[in-house]
Amino acid sequence: MSKGHMNSICDQFAHILSGKSTLEHGGCSVRFKRPFEITIQGKKSTAVLGVDATFESLDPYGNALNIAEIAILEEEIPAFTQAAAQQGLIISALHNHWLFTHPVIMYIHLQSVESPIQFAHKLAFCFSMLKQYPVSS
Repeated sequence: MSKGHMNSICDQFAHILSGKSTLEHGGCSVRFKRPFEITIQGKKSTAVLGVDATFESLDPYGNALNIAEIAILEEEIPAFTQAAAQQGLIISALHNHWLFTHPVIMYIHLQSVESPIQFAHKLAFCFSMLKQYPVSS
């Protein structure tokens, strides 16, 4: 696959998600932050509100390994997981990274093997279930 073709797919992927892409080591990543305030042990933090969507290992048929990790508020979990399941995405993990956060933040991991463009559309639909759409970081 040509680098130009990979760049084009990466740019489309980022555009669908309303983000900015980074192409490195044969993979494409789009990073976001969740736009809300959080404290950990009573101290403000912005470092823990990440959202990453990535694809790699693009094959000649246009399918790739697509993965995402999203910082999610506890109350967003039911609607988000339902949307992900409806889209046929694998929810590979739902867990905390940090203790004593306010509000409670969890991290959900999604994965699929399909066109990165299809995955981006599915992920954008899931993002629409969040209180605020993630913003480019």
